Amino acid sequence: MKFILPLFIYSVVVLSSCGASPEEKKAVAEKKQAEIDSVSLVYDPAKADAEIDQFMKNLHRKGFNGNVLVAKKGKIIYQNAFGWANYLLKDSLNINSKFELASVSKPLTGVGVMKLVEDGKLRLDQQVTEFFPDFPFPGVTIQQLLTHRSGLPNYVYFSEDHWKDRKKGMSNMDAMALLAEHKPNRYGAPDGRFHYNNSNFMVLASIVEKVTGESFATYMQENVFKPAGMKNTAILSRAVYEKIPTDVIGHDKTWRRSVVQNYLDGPVGDKGAYSTVQDLFLFDRALREGRLLKQETMDSSYVARSDAKRSLFSYGYGWRTFHPKDNPIVYHTGWWHGFKSLYVRDLKNDITIVLLTNMANGSLNQLDDLYKILKMPILRQNAYNSNGDLVN
Repeated sequence: MKFILPLFIYSVVVLSSCGASPEEKKAVAEKKQAEIDSVSLVYDPAKADAEIDQFMKNLHRKGFNGNVLVAKKGKIIYQNAFGWANYLLKDSLNINSKFELASVSKPLTGVGVMKLVEDGKLRLDQQVTEFFPDFPFPGVTIQQLLTHRSGLPNYVYFSEDHWKDRKKGMSNMDAMALLAEHKPNRYGAPDGRFHYNNSNFMVLASIVEKVTGESFATYMQENVFKPAGMKNTAILSRAVYEKIPTDVIGHDKTWRRSVVQNYLDGPVGDKGAYSTVQDLFLFDRALREGRLLKQETMDSSYVARSDAKRSLFSYGYGWRTFHPKDNPIVYHTGWWHGFKSLYVRDLKNDITIVLLTNMANGSLNQLDDLYKILKMPILRQNAYNSNGDLVN
């Protein structure tokens, strides 16, 4: 009987034996990883976790409209899509629907920045003025931006009075120029108290563009999304597109109020990442497997660095942190223009939860029973508005 090697294994053997070029070896490695990723996304609805399924159907009846994925120890135990992508057109969501991640973009940005730190192209103690000499707020470092300790004013509020062409999307460089020109009052001193602020991650994305000479979208695609196998993820900005190409429309609490994109859908880094529940699961796996950053870098990113005096909640390098009883959990919430999102990673028990919705209501605040099903500490989040400011 003739033995035939599978094509992929044959390719590996041949390339190894004939002194393949670095490009050929990289292509083979990427193909191998793609096959691993495709296996990790295999999911049989007939074997869905029954308790989670019942919980999600009840949550849908209470107003959840969106996609969900729950994984444990690298295996998807539940995923589903509920409701409409665009209510007016009666387009249904599917598991590959791409949502604006809102502030769940921040962990992605944080990983992109820390990759430059690992590569020696950035230092955490470098100040913004090294990259933007006319930046009017001296003393602000990369580390302070990552941890929301910069004291910067919020460009989302400030630009309202200074961006004249409301039909044109504002770019990151436009936002930086407005700050330099008008010098708005800052909230506090550098490295003072924690103050969650979208300006921090908008400035980080601007620094990435300066350092790499690439658009933030290109840098993230090549250095984060592609290595993580995130084929359905991109940074999208109205500074590039007249209208961001998306089939999923944000709705503000009622189907009668769809949210129209505006000039603030231009700046990225603080938001602007569009992705799927499956791609965020792949991002989790890539981080756990060390394919994006070294473990020591990830560990430093998860260290609580804000003033957590009254609770167990804090903030690391782009991650919200929750540390109950030696059970570290990192997560992020998002809310922007009719989209709300929640991305939770239980580091000890290897549990991943992704909830993306295009109906900005309170459904994501009703997850206690889901945490109980998964035997996780109950993550009762503080409430933040669409600009990321604490409202209770």
